[in-house]
Order: sequence, then C-alpha cells, then structure tokens
Amino acid sequence: MPIQVGDRVPSATFKQLTANGVATIDTATLLKGKKVVLFGLPGAYTPVCSASHLPGFVAKADDLKAKGVDAIACISVNDPFVMQTWGKEHGADGKVMMLADADGAFTRAIGLSFDMPEYGLSGRSERYSMVVEDGVVKSINIEKSVLDHGISSAATCMLHT
Repeated sequence: MPIQVGDRVPSATFKQLTANGVATIDTATLLKGKKVVLFGLPGAYTPVCSASHLPGFVAKADDLKAKGVDAIACISVNDPFVMQTWGKEHGADGKVMMLADADGAFTRAIGLSFDMPEYGLSGRSERYSMVVEDGVVKSINIEKSVLDHGISSAATCMLHT
C-alpha cells in the first residue's frame, strides 16, 4: 500500500552530487522542522519527466517557496551524476534538489515502485508529488499512469501547500 496522508516518511538516504563530490542526504535532515515538497518520477531524461514534470517544478519553485515551502526535491531511481546533469539542463540549480534514490530503497519503502519492461524500466518510481511537514505527509498526489503528470504537477501541488 502506498504512503498516505498522515504517515511519517520512512527513514532513507539519497545521493546528491555537490561541488565536494557525492553527498548522502537522509530524510531526517531533509524533513525535520521543514515544509518540503517531494516529487518522484520514473527517470531522468524520460519524455514526460523532461517535457513537463521537472520543468513545472522549476518554473513554480519561487511560488511554492513564497507559500512557505522550505525545499523542493525531485527523487528518481537514477544515479546522482545523471540527476545533477539533468537538473542543470532544466535550470534546477538553487530551485529543486536533485536526489538519487540510487537503489530504489526509498521508492519501495513508500510503496511506489513499478516496472515498465516495454520501456526498459525496472524498479522505478511511480509519478507523484507530496507535501511533507516535519516528516509527516500532509498531501499526496499519485498519477494513475506514469505517462500523465496533471495530478502530480507543480500547479496541483500549489493547491495543497
């Protein structure tokens, strides 16, 4: 069963490429005492993710932060090198944290892992967005299909912050 409103986000770690190399970011540090938007997607450079999902959050980052959001994080089952390069190409620097769920452990822990073998995707993330306050899910929007992005979009997320 996927994570629900009122659930505490499970303990997990992500990888992020920084100027000092690969850093480990844990959910406790990322979420404690903060209002954070997390959004997950099937993969960097995939069509809907690149055309709509990530660009939408980059475009709305200032609006979300004006509504009290402390951080916005894009999570994908990819490596930190791909996430950083993809984020740079979309202007995410300083707006959206690009976090690699390299082994998919977080995605599995929140119950949103899926396979799409016809596209060569295995153990990837469903498309979702959630607002988390001090580690507790306040709202969550999960797409019925990873090919859609309206329910999990930044515009929809704005309504729940």
